[in-house]
Amino acid sequence: RMKLVESGGASVQPGGSLTLSCVDSEDRVIGYYMAWFRQAPGKEREGVAVIDPDDRTTYLDAVKGRFNISRGNAKKTLYLQMNDLKLEDTGMYYCVGYLNFGGSWSTWSDYNYWGQGTQVTVSS
Repeated sequence: RMKLVESGGASVQPGGSLTLSCVDSEDRVIGYYMAWFRQAPGKEREGVAVIDPDDRTTYLDAVKGRFNISRGNAKKTLYLQMNDLKLEDTGMYYCVGYLNFGGSWSTWSDYNYWGQGTQVTVSS
């Protein structure tokens, strides 16, 4: 079965930057609707950013101006560039892909593929 694999999570100080990456094992879905979700301890999972097949993007209000979702030119890798990281950005970050037709970009179950997650910890 095709898998999405994230990488790039780390521990950083507030104000720092990280870039997360996501690849799919069969190069099949990165060109479709793809998104990043996150889940902080004790909190519900939330959609952070989405990119559509035409590279239009939407962001969670809390990360606008700080995060950037993009794809590599060959559409084989999904990225999440995170700048000016805050304590509240701490959480497990997941790559998800292939949004169902008519689905909501911020609804986890409206996607067909999910990665295992990569941990981002922001602490001083």
